[in-house]
Amino acid sequence: MVEIACGWIGTPYRHQASLKGVGCDCLGLVRGVWREIHGAEPETPPAYQPDWAERSGEDRLRDAARRHFGAELSVAEMRPGDLLLFCWRPDLPAKHAGILSAGDRFIHAYEQAAVIESALVPSWRRRIAGVFRFPEKV
Repeated sequence: MVEIACGWIGTPYRHQASLKGVGCDCLGLVRGVWREIHGAEPETPPAYQPDWAERSGEDRLRDAARRHFGAELSVAEMRPGDLLLFCWRPDLPAKHAGILSAGDRFIHAYEQAAVIESALVPSWRRRIAGVFRFPEKV
């Protein structure tokens, strides 16, 4: 999982895209990694605006993760390769996603930049809204 996600580093940020080397956003990174492991995506996300989480109030990102990744894990259980969801405030839905690459690092699509690996510093760690394990390939 981590090796696949690392292959996306440097992919330019493009809202709603999910093509390695061409462009992706944080959801597109997760979708692309899923495709590399499992083939077809389990569902196609509807079009979304950058402020979709604030506008709808629904926790669509976490709901989709529960549908396709299974049970949510605790932060204490997270391990490299896990999907991390982030929210900007505890009362808001999850709005950002990344993949844990090491105990203290994660890979994510960074707006106005590219897919990068960042330190999971306290300001990121306290925003973790969900931890999910990619399902095994069958």
